[in-house]
Amino acid sequence: MLSSFPRTAVLGTVLCCTIVLGAAAQTKPALRQPTATATKKPAAAAPKSAATPNRQAALLANEAKINVLLKQMTLQEKVTMIHANSSFAAGGIKRLGIPELVTSDGPHGVRPEQGRDWKPVKDVQDASTYLPTGNTLAATWNPELGYAFGKVLGSEAKYRGKDVILGPGINIIRTPLNGRNFEYLSEDPYLVSRMAVGYIQGVQDQGISACVKHYAANNQETHRDAINVNMSERALREIYLPGFKAAVQEGGVYTLMGAYNKFRGQWATHNAYLMNNILKGEWGFKGMVISDWGSVHNTDEALRNGTDLEMGTDLSLMYSSTDQTATAASATTPTAPAKTLYDRFFLADPALEAVKKDPRLLPLIDDKVRRILRVMYQINRLDGAKRTPGAFNTREHQLTAQKVAEEGIVLLKNEGNLLPLSRTALKTMAVIGASADRNNSMGGGSSQIKALYEITPLEGLQKALGNQVAVSFAPGHKIARGQGADPALIQQAVAAAKAADVAVVVASWTHGYDYSKWEDNAFDAEAVDKPSMNLPFGQDELIKAVLQANPRTVVVLMGGGPTDMTAWVGQAKGIVQAWYPGMEGGTALARILFGEVNPSGKLPMTFPVKLADSPAHKLGDYPSTSRQDSLTQTYREDIFVGYRYFDTYKVAPQFAFGHGLSYTTFKYDNLTVTPGPQRATVQLTLTNTGKVAGAEVVQVYVKDEKAAVKRPEKELKAFQKVALKPGEAKTITLTLGPEAFQYYNETKKQWVLEPGKFEVLVGSSSRDIRLTGGLTL
Repeated sequence: MLSSFPRTAVLGTVLCCTIVLGAAAQTKPALRQPTATATKKPAAAAPKSAATPNRQAALLANEAKINVLLKQMTLQEKVTMIHANSSFAAGGIKRLGIPELVTSDGPHGVRPEQGRDWKPVKDVQDASTYLPTGNTLAATWNPELGYAFGKVLGSEAKYRGKDVILGPGINIIRTPLNGRNFEYLSEDPYLVSRMAVGYIQGVQDQGISACVKHYAANNQETHRDAINVNMSERALREIYLPGFKAAVQEGGVYTLMGAYNKFRGQWATHNAYLMNNILKGEWGFKGMVISDWGSVHNTDEALRNGTDLEMGTDLSLMYSSTDQTATAASATTPTAPAKTLYDRFFLADPALEAVKKDPRLLPLIDDKVRRILRVMYQINRLDGAKRTPGAFNTREHQLTAQKVAEEGIVLLKNEGNLLPLSRTALKTMAVIGASADRNNSMGGGSSQIKALYEITPLEGLQKALGNQVAVSFAPGHKIARGQGADPALIQQAVAAAKAADVAVVVASWTHGYDYSKWEDNAFDAEAVDKPSMNLPFGQDELIKAVLQANPRTVVVLMGGGPTDMTAWVGQAKGIVQAWYPGMEGGTALARILFGEVNPSGKLPMTFPVKLADSPAHKLGDYPSTSRQDSLTQTYREDIFVGYRYFDTYKVAPQFAFGHGLSYTTFKYDNLTVTPGPQRATVQLTLTNTGKVAGAEVVQVYVKDEKAAVKRPEKELKAFQKVALKPGEAKTITLTLGPEAFQYYNETKKQWVLEPGKFEVLVGSSSRDIRLTGGLTL
């Protein structure tokens, strides 16, 4: 949702704080120094028990009590439950002891308080733990960290009095330009599923509902609230739905958020096929569907097609301002309470009138209320239940943020073993790039976080080096609208690089702040897509100049996804992808650059050489195709998203899906593939053959050697992150179930496992296959 900048038609107010970016440095909050050592363990991960409770079944535990409440409610009270009554709250029936349901963004931290009517709230404790963004979490390839991540969110949401945290965001990364990719997880549905399940269970084990979003096919921000998405049924089932299915059936998520876009001609939030047939029918979802803020467009469809709670609707889509005033005035009598704008929502007075005209609609209202009450019982909001206390911005939470950053930062290139850097061998270091000293937590849109503190790359390096090494800083460029290369600033950076033993260039997209006014959209943010993969603000020219001045230069990239590196990638010896690494990002980066932490992150998406190589741009429609009065997006690349396209069609990426280097080396051997009834067991030995401890992500891909339909060259079907000491070896066992070998048959409208030969490919990335085995099913 773009709830940071609400439309005036909703509530008549807008946030008045705007930060203008330019040459001047940002004002930063006082840095809170850590009070514990970095060796303390972060929040505990979920146990690896197979006895995971059936969380969807648990939602049905209070049906008898819900029946009693429903019988006691008037029709007006039922309607009150199914629409917002303020910016982030809904429902509430005081006489029955039913409180309001309170929601909050966002996917990587509990956002600042917005107040009931979007007015800024002063003097409240809302400076949260700023966790790394979703793509950083996915780059850890560690589901246990997904659980720890969710545990922090759930605990802090509970402390802040929230009921639902609006995350995780799991939309497939289809195009590198999507302004919201930083919130999402991966281009691969299997990796998305594994990380999302851990996150959801981490949140909900704290007694807070997670809300998986945005269902479905919301894969770009450009035209997001107007576009009609078309794709094949096979692409829908194999690529775009598995994460949501896993969230429901494995994660047991209590709430799900509808998307802004249309899907096959009908708005996604009240799409009969997506909501009724698949989500609530096939998958058996018993929880609550919540709209995105402004994604409801029609009362009848919302009633009939599965929308349970309507939030944040832009009333300018429903009425003219004159009509609103007239209707509100007519609805106010000396004996009736004054109507509010929220009473004009599609599932408010219009729904009430619809049921009065056609009582056959009442069971639909009852079902919506029932689903909301199910969630409220699960999170201990009814019957006087007491929650355990939450925790807020504890050192344990901050260390979880640091741990996610440490495991999510990816070493892309390390020619000549430039990294890790040695403190004792350095006397001077030049840190270059305006983003090295810039905070990002309050940018990006609805996921903005008021961080208690944010350690930037510059601060992290300065703190790590102390007085041992002289650290100079040169911004090298300005972060400003329409700003290109600045020769004077580049020259200053070059001079600093020449004078230093080593240079670190931090190049970045930014989250942006007043992003609605930026024509070049040179940032990662909600409601906009990037214009290209080229770094903004003349940073390519800066990097080239610094590399020429000092070959011992490490390029650190920050942002929501891949960048075009063709201008300088051949000259750079060391390249690190740091994403948006959260409040302890600078600490984590320094620990990796100096070898205190061995990098273990792996790319959760393919980095193309250039934008034209991306399948959405090479084969599909982007950003849309105009058809009469509508905008239509056809996913012509079909199932060939990300590495499925690059590997099948032999297109060389800049850096492959799953790629990530280490300061040690790993040997793969002794592969055995043992077939079973429609399944297989994969076993191998992994050995750390280097001199330092490290962790490797063992990735298992499956290839169908012959099929009735065209299938990808390989598909990720299992992975495990394994930590090893120098010289240590472990036997790794992974199981491939029937779903690892199936494809969706559009004619039969079901998943099919064709008997035949399959290859099992085990490696360190989709392009670095170390062992190959086979089996016949």
